[in-house]
Amino acid sequence: MRLRAPQRTGVVFFPAFDWAIDPTHPEREERLLYTRDQIFEEGLLDIEGVVEYPPRVAAMADVERVHTGVPDLETHTSPSHLVSAGGAIEAARRVLDGDVERAFALVRPPGHHARRVVHGLRGFCVINIEAVMIEHLRSHYGDLRVAVVDTDCHHGDGTQDIYWHDPDTLFISIHQDGRTLYPGSGFPDEFGGPNAFGTTLNIPLPPGTTDDGLLHVVDHLVLPVLEEWKPDLVVNSAGQDNHFTDPITDMAITAQGYATLTRRLRAHVAVLEGGYSVQSALPYVNTGILLAMAGLDTSAVVEPDYHPDLLRMGERSRQYIERLCELMLEKFLRRDALRAEAVRGRTHLEETRSVFYDGAGIREQQHERVRVCDDCGGAVVLESWENPARKVLTVELPRRCCPACRAQGEDAFHRATTDEYALVELHDRPHDRVERKRRAGG
Repeated sequence: MRLRAPQRTGVVFFPAFDWAIDPTHPEREERLLYTRDQIFEEGLLDIEGVVEYPPRVAAMADVERVHTGVPDLETHTSPSHLVSAGGAIEAARRVLDGDVERAFALVRPPGHHARRVVHGLRGFCVINIEAVMIEHLRSHYGDLRVAVVDTDCHHGDGTQDIYWHDPDTLFISIHQDGRTLYPGSGFPDEFGGPNAFGTTLNIPLPPGTTDDGLLHVVDHLVLPVLEEWKPDLVVNSAGQDNHFTDPITDMAITAQGYATLTRRLRAHVAVLEGGYSVQSALPYVNTGILLAMAGLDTSAVVEPDYHPDLLRMGERSRQYIERLCELMLEKFLRRDALRAEAVRGRTHLEETRSVFYDGAGIREQQHERVRVCDDCGGAVVLESWENPARKVLTVELPRRCCPACRAQGEDAFHRATTDEYALVELHDRPHDRVERKRRAGG
């Protein structure tokens, strides 16, 4: 008798044969070829209720909703990036259209290190495929309240940057401590912008964290937060480089740990991010995630190098994780009072920061000014430059933008000239449009 999935589940597969940073780089097509072989050999696509869908191609308009490119987005975006983002969109649309209950986008290139402004490659990422997916959904299905739970081993700093000021997007990142791993960020005091205070939660875990530590975070922090916040859609940025065999990280998670996380999180859409143990982990982790999303038994999923006696977490790490979860949950529940204290007497907040692009070898400088607002996400004005002669300015008007923020944002856009900036963009989210002014030859 044919096996039937209790939860109808879609899978979108795109290994990006024609895109690689270089032939020997960890981020290469083999990451998914072994997974595809494993899925075929295990007969997962023969299970009734597990359905494969071809990816669609994202439009440049989808990418422009999220990013400003320097000098433009076309310079950085390959066809593979558009199919990877389109694969995530296809997976999510199948869920929202009711074709399946859950969907897994097994796609590459990854995207969670790509920030609002793109000067080049950083952290193997150019286009933030989850953000492109979410904003596509909002443009077609209305104002969704979305939670992104990023379980990649690296802090999802790009997704955090994109949604830092968005009160309708909850971003939770569980990752190896940034003091020990790229990109060096993702600490508990990074808690969201002044109008979205408490919608960014970072859980840095000590190197060597095992399944028990990761699942403690899910049970004692992530699930209570989701229960209180009540998202319409839960997205899992499903990086797999927490696996104990991953060559570029230092964690101790197993395929069973990932499967259990997936079963408990019950995300509507999972999107592959990192994971570089090409043969020893990814085929088994991806199989476990897909089976768990479909509501099927995962107990037989065991990777070849699994030796439970070698995967032990110290008592000190266990106590740290338990205490961190207690503090972060308490902080999340007090977010409104903490926000009131943080913005008291302030009309605007300004910040200057530096962003390093490891893949492009450049350093970007940013200056950001946001209006403190009780009625919307606030007008955001962001200056960015790698070369002062090519400075760009972006203005973002949030969804449900209030009249005062619209007036300030539009004024900033209209006053900015191409004498001062090579590119000026207005991202008008309520009207789903991007308006730009570009210096001749810039």
